[in-house]
Amino acid sequence: MDQECYRHLMRSRYWRPVLYLFTEHPKLATVFTDRYFDLEQEIISTRKLKTTSKGWSESEKFMLALALHLYNPVHKLPQGLSDMDYLDSTNTELAFHALSLRYRT
Repeated sequence: MDQECYRHLMRSRYWRPVLYLFTEHPKLATVFTDRYFDLEQEIISTRKLKTTSKGWSESEKFMLALALHLYNPVHKLPQGLSDMDYLDSTNTELAFHALSLRYRT
């Protein structure tokens, strides 16, 4: 991805938390590939990601669901924010930071 495309996406309140979570979360980083993302076309293959995550831990699934929800609210958090109970302190910090990236003014 070229730098101009990256800078453009980082200005988007929808893409900024996605890029943050998929680069900072170890499990999400493993699927931050062209198979699931077309950043130049601004497309995320959400079905493929959800299928791939079936064997993941509850906290990993939550982080994926959060990233997708912050990208587009049509992707619901299955249990709402109560699933944050599965997160350790590191993942809780990542989640809160992603939320602040999405909702800051």
